Amino acid sequence: MPAEILRMTGIRKEFPGVLALDGVDLRLFPGEVHALMGENGAGKSTLIKVLTGVYGVDAGQIELAGSPVAFTGPAAAQRGGVSTVYQEVNLCPNLSIAENILLGREPRRLGRIRWAQTRRRAEELLARLDLRLDVSAQLSTQSIAVQQLVAIARALDVDARVLILDEPTSSLDSGEVEQLLAVMRSLRSQGMAILFVSHFIDQVFAISDRMTVLRNGKLVGEFETREITQVELVRKMIGKELEVLDSLVDHDRPKAEVLVQAGELARKGSIEPFSLEIKRGEVVGLAGLLGSGRTELARLLFGADHADEGEIRIDGKPVALRTPRAAMTHAIAFSSENRKTEGLIADLTVRENIILALQAARGWTKPLSRRRQDEIVERNIKALDIRPANPEALVRNLSGGNQQKVLLARWLITEPKLLILDEPTRGIDIGAKTEIQKLVSELAAEGMAVLFVSSELEEVLRLSDRVAVLKDRRVVAQLRNDSLTPDDIMATIADGGRE
Repeated sequence: MPAEILRMTGIRKEFPGVLALDGVDLRLFPGEVHALMGENGAGKSTLIKVLTGVYGVDAGQIELAGSPVAFTGPAAAQRGGVSTVYQEVNLCPNLSIAENILLGREPRRLGRIRWAQTRRRAEELLARLDLRLDVSAQLSTQSIAVQQLVAIARALDVDARVLILDEPTSSLDSGEVEQLLAVMRSLRSQGMAILFVSHFIDQVFAISDRMTVLRNGKLVGEFETREITQVELVRKMIGKELEVLDSLVDHDRPKAEVLVQAGELARKGSIEPFSLEIKRGEVVGLAGLLGSGRTELARLLFGADHADEGEIRIDGKPVALRTPRAAMTHAIAFSSENRKTEGLIADLTVRENIILALQAARGWTKPLSRRRQDEIVERNIKALDIRPANPEALVRNLSGGNQQKVLLARWLITEPKLLILDEPTRGIDIGAKTEIQKLVSELAAEGMAVLFVSSELEEVLRLSDRVAVLKDRRVVAQLRNDSLTPDDIMATIADGGRE
């Protein structure tokens, strides 16, 4: 085995009231894909930020190629040969592919950028990824998958010895995932050490050679992928046997009367006319490929976008949902897929984020007393197992899964009749995902109507009583979930619902 390229030993990182990392070790070797696994809140993101200098380390040591290092920030880490590509692509969509790859490092002469040389260098870097692209094309014209690969090409330009991929596949379809995994295999064969963070266990087993598992900020262990099963991995991640969710979902439970009825609702350039009914106690899933119109449909039902035609009825009566506030007055709640920019307010505490919607519904002239706030927040932190259980912690310091729970708590305390969930489990680990899926099933059993949007077909089918299938911004079919399979959904998408 070659010598380690990176070693982190005894890493400890503490925030006010939170011990995020407690004596964690990590080893990376050249020519290897190493998966970093754990539930949300296990310390994965914190460990990466300690490595790249975003956070200082309270104890422990980091060695790169045998020499101690202490990076002062991501730029210093890049200069040292450690590059990170994050889940959200941090590039400039208004610039060309070449400009994004070489931004800040363009070849120059007499202070002027040498554009021909810039394009050639960009093409060379993309060639390492087996990509042939028009590097003069604007980045915004490319798919999310290509943008991820452009971000990787940019990381390679700094002669990276360690490449960190933080949830790179969360927004990709199956074909795009295979493309990215092929790139990772190619880089591995070139001697790159790759740290792969993903909540998709199948992908981890398909690509990784070794894995490190964290739980609650502590090291569970390092394992060779070929010597551990998926069931054993899940057990080590969550510290207990994973419950079988399918046994908790009762698709035969009685459904009450129709709560929401959309009739020929449409928005020009967004979604074609559709009709949809949602009953009390029913979970209706929205299935379709990226860009099929799932989010656009959900936003119309919440008034976040205004319909150009059609009508919405609630309990049989026509209503005008022109704004989210109007939807809230009719007990409709919407958890956006983009929790960072459309959901949570990062600089507010967990308590402030949770009570936000309820306070808005009451009006700012009727403030909730601090005692009432504390009662509501404490109950929901306990009910949803939000970690850390500190209502005064800044929400930006929570893991993705716990941030999602805070957003759910915000809407649940408004006691909605219809809960719209857009990608509520994207980017979170299997333990938190199972908890949220279980919660959705329980809410429906209690009589709440749920509109559930997910790019994971298995998840949609596990939870939904009926599935509306979308293609090219049209609802092409509505199917009862009588033992539907992902293949059934994909076939429906392929033939546009004609069968």
